[in-house]
Amino acid sequence: MSVLLGWRRWVVRAMWVAAAGAAGQAVAAPASGEPLYFGVSGPLTGQNAQYGAQWKAGFDLALEQINAAGGIHGRPLQYVFEDSQSDPRQAVAIAQKFVNDRRILIELGDFSSPASMAASPIYQRAGLVQLGFTNSHPDFTKGGDFIWSPSVSQADAQPLLADLAVKTEGFKRVAVLYLNTDWGRTSKDVFVTAAKQRGAQVVATEGYQPDEKDFRSTLVRVRDAKPDGIVLISYYADGALIAGQLRATGIQLPIVAASSVYSPKFLELGATAVNGVATNTTFFPDEPRPEVQTFVKQFRAKYQRDPDAFNAFAYDAVILAAEALKAGGTDRRAIRDALPKLRDVPSVVFGRATFDPATRRVLGVRSVNVVVKDGKWALLDRKTTVAAQ
Repeated sequence: MSVLLGWRRWVVRAMWVAAAGAAGQAVAAPASGEPLYFGVSGPLTGQNAQYGAQWKAGFDLALEQINAAGGIHGRPLQYVFEDSQSDPRQAVAIAQKFVNDRRILIELGDFSSPASMAASPIYQRAGLVQLGFTNSHPDFTKGGDFIWSPSVSQADAQPLLADLAVKTEGFKRVAVLYLNTDWGRTSKDVFVTAAKQRGAQVVATEGYQPDEKDFRSTLVRVRDAKPDGIVLISYYADGALIAGQLRATGIQLPIVAASSVYSPKFLELGATAVNGVATNTTFFPDEPRPEVQTFVKQFRAKYQRDPDAFNAFAYDAVILAAEALKAGGTDRRAIRDALPKLRDVPSVVFGRATFDPATRRVLGVRSVNVVVKDGKWALLDRKTTVAAQ
């Protein structure tokens, strides 16, 4: 049975089980017996807690479908989620816990590349696959042959952000504010190079610390550099805070932000200050691709709301992990060996996912430009003006 057919049967059978059960008909037994486990290291508390909550929604939808359709060779798939707050020190402690727990067959996370990369040597030495599904740092998968990622590398993502800022939004003099972590610095460097290649002048680059709250002195320097557009390489919390302080100090320049701000929390925290902020994302619920619309319908049915990118990333990661476990069974090394052999695994984000064995990342990049309009994310259409407030 092909991977594509297998996934479709998971989905179709899960829907059939629900319908038949509601009608009082007898249905085939779902997965039973001793569960198989994957471990998750990620933020459930702290300033990045929303990302962990988004992950869980995606995980749970995928597991509901997989287990209703018979699980992994008849056994249910479950997860153990440890709260790292996306702190590298906590991620290291969690990694040590997971590698010593023989139930854990594959690990997903951490959220940030710095946290994941701090833990990677532990997973590599122990021979436990670390699937960093939101880890875009170009060096993440260089940590060893047990370190894999279905996330788009910043080496690919930042040139797309430069296209949005320079070609679509028309920035000629760019100021860049970036999170001063290894991820942020690397992303900034790639963006600056790409923006210059596209003919823009980068007039200011200002780093800030993860716990920084007052950006006024930084914004004065940005203003004095006389940019015509601002680029934020931020997460949703700090990005919303910077946008608010920009508007409060009277700086009404257009803003383009890295895809990591694409979250409902960015809208909630930023309120009217983030109106007009543009970004790009590999998943948007209004995109007409069939795999996107199928996922959106299933997600709405379970949660009564639209999914976002991090829901989709988590859902896809579980589908990939399940395929690796189907092929590798309960042997950690065999699971690692299965990953480069997977072909055209159905994916909400990629359409079909196949790993490049050399880079240990999924082949292909998709990107959709979106903008905050009237307090909601919308497809970016520059025929319609969206004024900053």
